[in-house]
Amino acid sequence: MKVFGLAGYSGAGKTTLIEQLIPRFTARGLRVSLIKHTHHNFDVDQPGKDSFRHRAAGAGEVLLTCDARWVLMHELRGQEEPTLEEQLAVLSPCDLVLVEGFKQTAISKLEVHRPAYGKPPIWPDNASVVAVATNGTVDCPLPLLDLNDPDAIVQFILDYLERPC
Repeated sequence: MKVFGLAGYSGAGKTTLIEQLIPRFTARGLRVSLIKHTHHNFDVDQPGKDSFRHRAAGAGEVLLTCDARWVLMHELRGQEEPTLEEQLAVLSPCDLVLVEGFKQTAISKLEVHRPAYGKPPIWPDNASVVAVATNGTVDCPLPLLDLNDPDAIVQFILDYLERPC
């Protein structure tokens, strides 16, 4: 599986961009998966549902399945958060894994940067950033991509992933 990340500050448009990239990758015949890191506590379950009650009772994992999808919920219960490598090992085989977040993890990534938000770029302090997608003017030695041109971003990522290491 090839792995490529997208990083940037909250509100920069990472999720919106990924929503535009995934159908373009799949239209090219690629099987795409996504890992999203969040700093916020989250729950995909709902209080009162059987699966929620099973987790609340102490189950370490609960797998829900139906004819359309399945989901595995794993409770850490005080254990350390798994590394990106450990999370990649759990995914089913695919052609491309897009990773949202994991700013400091050493994987090649595209920075999504909007100068109007007033946040500093992350590329100067992050050697894993290989290009910047922006909707403004940025003084940067890395390739600059138009944030509003997802086709060009898809092509950049595909070309980058084909480069020899």
